[in-house]
Amino acid sequence: MTKNIMIVGVGGQGTLLTSRILGGIMVEGGYQVKLSEVHGMAQRGGSVVTFVRYGEEVAEPIVEEGQADILIAFERLEALRYAHFLKPEGVIVANDQRIDPMPVVMGAAQYPEHILEDLAKEHRIFQVDAQKKALELGNGRVFNIIVLGLAAKHMNFTKQQWLDVIAKTVPPKTVEINQKAFLVGYEG
Repeated sequence: MTKNIMIVGVGGQGTLLTSRILGGIMVEGGYQVKLSEVHGMAQRGGSVVTFVRYGEEVAEPIVEEGQADILIAFERLEALRYAHFLKPEGVIVANDQRIDPMPVVMGAAQYPEHILEDLAKEHRIFQVDAQKKALELGNGRVFNIIVLGLAAKHMNFTKQQWLDVIAKTVPPKTVEINQKAFLVGYEG
């Protein structure tokens, strides 16, 4: 059976690194993996969506609406924007962070209030203020790995498998801080 994970955020939030770590753990687990960045712009501020599909045999990299098992959202509005991709029993793992999109910045639109609370009425949701926790670690850029740590609790891989894949995937000088960040999300 194929499992489907979506990672959503805005450019500069580490969606691509997170998808590479997820792909690495799936390969280590003996699964066939397909990764795809299918929507958005990798530039800072643009919406970015990455699909990770894994299983015994994976035919294509795209996750259809209503088929995602896990939606990992690095920003509240992105969670709302892509929640319709979840299966009814799917899980949202969300960073409780607000980044105003350009229409909000320009005054042409308003940022919705109570996004995560409203999503929790229809979906199982696990949330973390990963930006705050990353700053407490001394590196605000590792918040995505904190969110990944929280998501990892809902997958069938050991903590050590995750730490090993992180060590193989991130730049060598950032292994220690990324592993610490992962543990904040995983054990928090």
